[in-house]
Amino acid sequence: MKEYSTQTIGEKYSKDYTVYITHNNKRISPFHYIDIHQHPSEDVVTIVNEIPRFENGKFEINKGVSLNPIKQDIKKGKVRFVKNIFPFNGYMWNYGAIPQTWEDKDVECGYTFQKGDNDPLDVLDISSIRKEIGEVYQGKILGCLAMVDDGECDWKIMVIDIKDPLSEKINTKKDIEEYFPKYIENTIYWLKNYKVPDGKPENEFGLHGDFMDKYFALEVINSAHDFWKELMDKKHVPEIKYEVEDENEIETDKKVTKPFDFTEGYYFLKK
Repeated sequence: MKEYSTQTIGEKYSKDYTVYITHNNKRISPFHYIDIHQHPSEDVVTIVNEIPRFENGKFEINKGVSLNPIKQDIKKGKVRFVKNIFPFNGYMWNYGAIPQTWEDKDVECGYTFQKGDNDPLDVLDISSIRKEIGEVYQGKILGCLAMVDDGECDWKIMVIDIKDPLSEKINTKKDIEEYFPKYIENTIYWLKNYKVPDGKPENEFGLHGDFMDKYFALEVINSAHDFWKELMDKKHVPEIKYEVEDENEIETDKKVTKPFDFTEGYYFLKK
C-alpha cells in the first residue's frame, strides 16, 4: 500500500483551514489519485478519513478546489458544525469517503428513486481508534444504508479498519450486533435526525431502512467506481476539479505513529 501524508494550512475551524493529502511530498487529489483497491481482498477498500469520531466540525473533500483538499463545509458564510444528538457527541464514527467513487447527480438510483449527491461514497468506520483528518487506510466492507438527504441519494458504507483487533471477527450484521450492540440502530437514528436541530426535516431511507450486507455494498461501490471512471473520461461536471496531482514538492506534516487501542472508542454493554 502506498504511504500518504498531509499538509495542513490555516487554523482548524476557520474558513482558511485546508488539509491536502500528499504522496512522495507532492499534493495529490484524494478524490482522483488514491486507488480504490490497494489490498488483495475484494471486500477491502481504501478509505480517506474526513471527520474524526466525536468531532462536531463538518469536514469534507472539496470537489470545487484544485486537488480536492479537505476543508470545513461553509454555510451562509460560516463554518459548519453538527449539533450533538443526545446521547451522542458529534459524529459517532470516523466519517470518510471512498476514493475513485462518485454518486452520479444525473442518474436515478433504483433503490432510493433519487439522483446521486454528486460526491464520493461516504464511509462510516466503526473501528476503535479515532482517525485523523486526511488519514488514509484500508477498511473492510460490512454493509450499507440507502440514505436520502435533501432529495438526493447518499449511500453510507459501513467499514472497519483491517488493523482493528475485531476486524477478523466482524463480517455480518449479526457480528456487528454482537460486538457493538444497538450500533446499527443508533446509526440510523443519528443519520435520520442530525439535521433536525438546524430546522431541517428528518432524513429518509430507501430499502425500508434495512442494513444491507457487504455483497450489496460491493455492488454499490462498484457502480460508483464506474460512475467515477465515466466522470474522469468526460469531465462533464463543471463544478468538479479534475487535477490529479501537483508536480511541486512541499513540506508535509510530521507523522505521529499511534498505537491501536480502545481508549478513544465507546464501551458497549453485552446483551
